[in-house]
Parts: sequence; structure tokens; C-alpha cells
Amino acid sequence: MSEKQVQFTVDEAGERLDKLLLAQLENFSRVQAQTLIKDGHVTVNGAPAKPGIKLRGGETISVTLPETEIITIEAEDIAIKVLYEDADLAVIEKPAGLVVHPGVGNESGTLVNAILSLWPEIAQMQDPDQRHGIVHRLDKDTSGLMIIAKNDAALANLMKQFQARTVEKIYIALVERNPKTLNGRIEAPIGRDPRQRKRMAVAREGKPAITEFNVIDDNFHEGQALVEFNLLTGRTHQIRVHAAFIGSPVVGDTVYGFRKQRIKLKRNFLHAARLSFEHPTTGERLHFESPLPVALSHIMEKMR
Repeated sequence: MSEKQVQFTVDEAGERLDKLLLAQLENFSRVQAQTLIKDGHVTVNGAPAKPGIKLRGGETISVTLPETEIITIEAEDIAIKVLYEDADLAVIEKPAGLVVHPGVGNESGTLVNAILSLWPEIAQMQDPDQRHGIVHRLDKDTSGLMIIAKNDAALANLMKQFQARTVEKIYIALVERNPKTLNGRIEAPIGRDPRQRKRMAVAREGKPAITEFNVIDDNFHEGQALVEFNLLTGRTHQIRVHAAFIGSPVVGDTVYGFRKQRIKLKRNFLHAARLSFEHPTTGERLHFESPLPVALSHIMEKMR
């Protein structure tokens, strides 16, 4: 079984080794990070260390990650609203709270589990990345439209459309502050936050990211605004990062938004509302719309 090596340098003094490791490794819990250290898979300047050691800054941390076993994904009968389907694809509405792909801590109860139940043929696709028909993703706490490919040719075609930026993706979000202008274009590269690896951030070395926005309603008593976002690129957490970057974080976003949320919401007020793309076989331009979930509409009306 092969192993993966990860190495990085400590930037600041005072951080515990286990906490630093948690920030550097995606999809790892603190218990898993501590187990790696205790089992001798982590060294500090070439020597084993304890999870609670305080780092001085400048140390070289080396991590040996054993190869993870392939997860067997089971079909599960999970209710998903299907707006459209044919032999090549389906368009669905993902509810907030549903994780897209299985992973550490989410081995079941995901969108992929639901997809394999609805369309068992997807399990036979030859895609080496094991996307299971997922063409693009939505964050766990984001709701709205997603495209599912039902065969390899459709998946390849649809992914090329996303790469060519010919797919129109419009999101609706309630933001904590009205942007300084009613409409605009945010061009700010996005990459991993060097201090917290589970977060993204505007970073000079990041990948190009472009978001257009248009304020469609600012009639709220605490200064919030309902904003339409047009994604011209598809970076992880792009809208949430860009919204926070311009000082208008998404309501309910506890990662990039206000530490103390003014509105108690168990999800992000972010919804993939419109989607437009070319059918991979016929070439016909398809358009889909999804209204705001009722719960979000009710919250919005209470704020007027």
C-alpha cells in the first residue's frame, strides 16, 4: 500500500501541533490528527513529537498519510427533486444540508448515494475520478440547481462547457451589508488560506476568479441586501469568499461571515437559482430556474 507525504513549514509561534495539523489537512478531525501524531506518522524537524507540543515557528513538519481505502458507495433512497431528465442527464434541486460526495465523516447520506439509487447506471460509468455523474458541486449548506451526467460522454461534454465558461450560473444570496455599488464585477484570485487550510481566501497566488453581482432588493431594516451573483469562474466557495472580500458576507456564513450572526440561520442564505447550458447530444440551449426555498423567503419577509 503506497503512502502520501506532506511537508510544510510553521509560520507562527505558539500553535499546538495537533491544531496546526488540523488546519493543514483537509477532511481530518482533531482525533484523526492526534492519532497520526501518536502513531509516529508526524515529525517535527525529523523527530517524533507529542500532539500538544507548542511550536516556535520555522519548524519543518513532515506527515506520512497512509493510503486511504476505497469507499464502497451504496445506493440510498434519499428524496431528491428532479426537474428534468433524459438519457444523458438530469437537473435536480439539491436541498441545503446535503453533502455532495461521500468522505471522512460523511460515508453515507450524500447526494451521490441518492443518485445511485435514482440512476443505477451511473455506477457503471468509466470516469477515473469517480465523480459518479457529478458535473459541478454545491456546498453542503447551499441549495439549488445541479446537473447530473448519466453517461461518460455527457459528463465529458458538460465538464468542457464549464471549463469553457459557457454555462450560466446565477445565484441568489442575502448579504449582511449592502454593497457599495448596486452592481459590479469582482476579480480577485482565490486559493487556500495559508493559515487555515480548510478555508479559501483571496490570495495573490490563487487561481483567477471572477464574480459579477447585481443588487435586486435592499429594503431590509438592518441594512442587508438581496443580491444576484453571476459566477464566471468556478472556484471553491467563490461567492462566499468574494462577498466577504467586498465587505458584504453571506447571511448564515459562519466561515467567511460575521462571527456573531445577526440572523439565526442554520445554513447559508445562498441558492443556485438559474442554470443555462447546451444539451451534450442535441446542442439545444437548456434553461432552468429554481425559486428560493420557502424557509428563506419567510426569513426575508420578517426582516422588512
